[in-house]
Amino acid sequence: MADSEVEILRTVLDRWRSAVDAHEPDRVASVFAEDAIFQGLRPYVVGRDGIAAYYAAQPLGLTAAYEIRESRRLAADVVLGYLEVEFGFADRSTLTVHLGVVARRIGDAWLIGHYQVSQLD
Repeated sequence: MADSEVEILRTVLDRWRSAVDAHEPDRVASVFAEDAIFQGLRPYVVGRDGIAAYYAAQPLGLTAAYEIRESRRLAADVVLGYLEVEFGFADRSTLTVHLGVVARRIGDAWLIGHYQVSQLD
């Protein structure tokens, strides 16, 4: 039986969260596809090098906690997720954002192919 959309997203996003919490930018980038489109709260980048640079610039002590709000299987090897993410900081208030991700199965691994943050508040 195929994994559920939520199980797939949790597997990928738990790896992402662990690397973010450990402040390991290269490990964060390894959760993304080589050609991933990444839109954080700064101009977008494409690819792992830009993603690693984005997370390297984040402050020490940054943590991420997420809750999956919606998920959809778009194709056998593609899952869409919509999340609420709370980024915690050592020296300021928590930042809550909305995150859309598209996870793709590439070979035997599920990787993030698209990452789009929205700050609605």
